[in-house]
Amino acid sequence: MPESPPRRRGLKLAAAAGATAVGTLLITSGVAWAEKSPAPDTSTVEGLGIATNILWVTIGAVLVIFMQAGFALVETGFCRAKHAAHVVSTNFAIFGLGFVGFFLVGYSFMFGGYGSSLLGFAAPGQNLIGSGNWTFLWWSPPALGGSGDAYTAGLMAFFLYMVAFMDTVATIPTGSMAERWKWTSFVGWGLFVGAIYYPLFGAWTWGGGWLASLGKSINAGFGYVDFAGSGVVHAMGGAAALAGAIVLGPRIGKYGKDGQPRTLAAHHIPMAMLGTFILLFGWFGFNAASTLATTALSWASR
Repeated sequence: MPESPPRRRGLKLAAAAGATAVGTLLITSGVAWAEKSPAPDTSTVEGLGIATNILWVTIGAVLVIFMQAGFALVETGFCRAKHAAHVVSTNFAIFGLGFVGFFLVGYSFMFGGYGSSLLGFAAPGQNLIGSGNWTFLWWSPPALGGSGDAYTAGLMAFFLYMVAFMDTVATIPTGSMAERWKWTSFVGWGLFVGAIYYPLFGAWTWGGGWLASLGKSINAGFGYVDFAGSGVVHAMGGAAALAGAIVLGPRIGKYGKDGQPRTLAAHHIPMAMLGTFILLFGWFGFNAASTLATTALSWASR
């Protein structure tokens, strides 16, 4: 049944309000970043190395964010035509929803105690739950607030890169639950994954929490090690996708009365293949830029 005009107007107003709010947030925060983020001193070898690393991570972040277009094409192409608009719209909106959650509190939970000499920034906060090698959650001023000593250009580049990884976690379930979940449920997932789900396990691992510190606390080798997100990104996204698929069950019409599966043919194979090519291209930013530096030995030795 087509939507009534009042409902369509309501959806348009909600979308416009959301876009305005996010745009205002990004613009105003961008002004603050410009005031608080001194550029590296490129007159020194160390400063030039940091500036080069920042550029490298930023390029990697752009490539990974571009992968979202690939996800959108793959998922939409493999779904039925009647649901194409819904599927592609979830892939379009998930980045903005997750970004808001990660910007407001997610980064604070995940990386409040993390700093990088390669990118020239110190840890902006401290542990929130736990202490020492047994930290379970970090905290720093929300919405990337804080002093200019912590929030430098390097941290902004790192934040953008981690946002791109968060987007991958968020969009994996959009494929497993495509054609089957309501828009309101999707919006809740988008905010939740950016604010809580991705940052929680990320704080234990990439953020330097208890799993990453097992080598120090119980002499367990190097502790948890994950170079480019096989666990923090893909396993976390896959677990959420599996849980959602189990709860929702198969798509309507997938199984006949005899219990045998039926083919629900993709409506646009070329679209799905183009998306695959885009994902392949963006993957080079996903893995290669995970060195976080062109000056690191792990990169220079290759």
